[in-house]
Amino acid sequence: MQDPYYQDERTLRNMILLRPIGVADHAWEMHDDISWHFIALNKNEVIGCVVLKPLDLEKKHVQLMQMAVDTTFQKRGIGRMLVEKIQSFVAKNKIKDIVCHSRDYAVPFYQKMGFVIYGDPFVEVGIEHRHMRYITNQQTLVYNT
Repeated sequence: MQDPYYQDERTLRNMILLRPIGVADHAWEMHDDISWHFIALNKNEVIGCVVLKPLDLEKKHVQLMQMAVDTTFQKRGIGRMLVEKIQSFVAKNKIKDIVCHSRDYAVPFYQKMGFVIYGDPFVEVGIEHRHMRYITNQQTLVYNT
């Protein structure tokens, strides 16, 4: 990846998401090259990031992944701003839905952003998660991940 902020994004993802649960640095970068990356900056420092991975060749279904906000900046609306940016992006690009694997403690945040729970709880990287979906056109959509 050529973006000058990519290395800082990787560092933030490792620091906030992977190291605290004992996962090796860079372990979730396998889709980075085909994904869209969104970052939040404060004085040219990456303080938040999220990855949006296409789930099909037409890029009409996507997965929100690797959402991280620097602990110093949490609870200040950075996550909300990143999700709003993604929601605007998917609407402009006629993407039908966003799915995500939400850690249990983040479910209320995503619900406030218009995501709904579907399916059964599951464990990923040793942590309880929920499948969540945001439908961009508000029509009933059936899509299995």
